[in-house]
Parts: sequence; structure tokens; C-alpha cells
Amino acid sequence: MICIINGPNLNLLGRRQPEIYGTTSFEDYLRTLREEHPEIDIEYYQSNCEGEIIDKIHRLGYDTPDCEGIIINPGAYAHYSYAIADAISSIQIPVIEVHISNIHARDEFRHKSVTAPSCRAMLCGFGLKGYELALLALTIRN
Repeated sequence: MICIINGPNLNLLGRRQPEIYGTTSFEDYLRTLREEHPEIDIEYYQSNCEGEIIDKIHRLGYDTPDCEGIIINPGAYAHYSYAIADAISSIQIPVIEVHISNIHARDEFRHKSVTAPSCRAMLCGFGLKGYELALLALTIRN
């Protein structure tokens, strides 16, 4: 099982700033992702609350033995949540950070992610396709 965790304001995808994030809701995208990859059990979690995201990371890392990886879009928390970074660092399962937009081409405060160094990799600027790229990276067997 791979879990996708979306942070604050990502529940508004498809409606919020479509010029940046597009017009597809995450629920619609997730349905397509599951249809295109039926062999992968994909769990989805979204919260606007930092502590709830941390609790979810802990549960996946310590209490969910079938979790093979996490794809996280921490939203704005990526730029200042050392607590989420610490939660990611505290678990053994791989985590890939995803950002829909190219954070380096936006406001200067978005250029640095404090959570990305705790992750195996970070993808940005691929739109919603970044989630699929992360999913494939986590499920490829060497």
C-alpha cells in the first residue's frame, strides 16, 4: 500500500487558483490514478491540520506494516514545518515529496522546502502527474 497525504488547501484543488493548480479535483485525479494502476493499493489522506498530518505519518510508519511508502504534498507546511520534517525523519518507510507547481518559479518564500531533506526525493512542477511519477518511483522493484 502507498499512502498519498495532502496538506492544507489541497482539498480545494480544481477550484483554487486554477491557473496554478488546474481544474481537476484531487478526487477525480485519484480515481483516474487508481484506474490506471489497479495493481497498487493507494490510500488517500488530506488534512488542513499539521498535527493530524504528523499523526498520520506516525501511524503509517509504526502501525501500518503493509505501507510501502508515502507520497506527501505538505502544501505551505513544506516551507516551515520542522515538525512534519521530524515526523518523516522518524520513520523507516520511504517518503517522496510532491508539489503540483514549480515552487522555485513562485514566491521567494516557496523556494525552500524544509521537509524535502527528510524525504527520499522531491518532485515539483509536473502538475498532478507528479503524484503518478512518485507512485512509480516507490513501486519500481530493482
